[in-house]
Amino acid sequence: MPDMSIEQTPPNQSAAATKPRVAIVFGGRSSEHAISVSTAGSVLRAIDRDKYEVLPIGITHEGRWALVSDDPTRMAITDGRLPDVAQVAEAGDGQVALPIGPGSREVVWNEPGAVPKALGEVDVVLPLLHGPWGEDGTLQGLLELSGVPYVGNGVLASAVGMDKEFTKRILASHGIGVGTYTVIRPREWESEAGRAAARERVGALGLPLFVKPCRAGSSMGITKVKDLADLDAAIDEARRHDPKVIVEAGVSGREIECAVLEFEDGPRASVPAEIVVGGGYEFYDFEAKYIDSSEVQIPARLSEAETAEIRRQAVAAFEALGCEGLARVDFFLLEDGSWMVNEINTMPGFTPISAYPKMWEASGLPYPELVDRLLRAALRRSTGLR
Repeated sequence: MPDMSIEQTPPNQSAAATKPRVAIVFGGRSSEHAISVSTAGSVLRAIDRDKYEVLPIGITHEGRWALVSDDPTRMAITDGRLPDVAQVAEAGDGQVALPIGPGSREVVWNEPGAVPKALGEVDVVLPLLHGPWGEDGTLQGLLELSGVPYVGNGVLASAVGMDKEFTKRILASHGIGVGTYTVIRPREWESEAGRAAARERVGALGLPLFVKPCRAGSSMGITKVKDLADLDAAIDEARRHDPKVIVEAGVSGREIECAVLEFEDGPRASVPAEIVVGGGYEFYDFEAKYIDSSEVQIPARLSEAETAEIRRQAVAAFEALGCEGLARVDFFLLEDGSWMVNEINTMPGFTPISAYPKMWEASGLPYPELVDRLLRAALRRSTGLR
């Protein structure tokens, strides 16, 4: 088991003198808004307030950066009700602004008709957004311009990890197994000739098929297609989330996940987990994942050799994409005993049912210590080229 020791504050320094200020940014414009809010609630509940001062910032569906209540109980998925930044945002039309350009980490509150109000400096940002306009390198780019340290992956790894096509291209170039797929680009689907060519390529993949938004997560917009007559409707559903669509050939195998975390001596992999989809669901879709809570078995029922191999491949995938901080790598263990990466999640969920923190807890690193380690690593890391 890897060494999970956490750096401690030197005894001759007071807590007040060393207490970093953390801006926790969540919500966002993507269809994964509610999952991001739920993740933030869990992190706010777990973060050590004796070590960190917290500034929660929620981004609304419309893109407004709002000051929000520091009350995690209002951010949970309860009885199937999905949380929203609008439910916890302070009243008014004001919004939070980060500095643009290095030299200042001062966060400002701007309200129409009022003098901007300084909210103080932040030492590090914990970006808990999922999906486009947050997890895909866009927020990371803003933070790089601002010169504000942040938790997790940089611009390139975030962008590549969000795009299923380019994830597969890079992993395949490193000899890591990926499934058979085709991509339908926006311009192609907008002409009849393009649609015909796309249908022909898709038909060659065989059945069943999985039609997915190329740059989305949390199983949003995914359809399992067992009859090509249903293909167009599935593509239209995926395009509601992303104009670029990926169609993957169905595979027969077990769904295994592995969490990767960067330590001082490099990335290490957790014990793996297995997703067991029950309740009549055909695959691990949004409702099975977050509403009915399919079973996550930790550790996965694997042999020692299988466990060692998935941990090796998880770290290899992390390195291939140039990841930093953390990632969750999702695999299929195929019937012939081989492994295939399904996708990489560069900002995995931290909700109460999320596999990433559970896998690390099973590996000896409890949730609060995991959050602490991520923050301390970000505080040590500079922005810019590295």
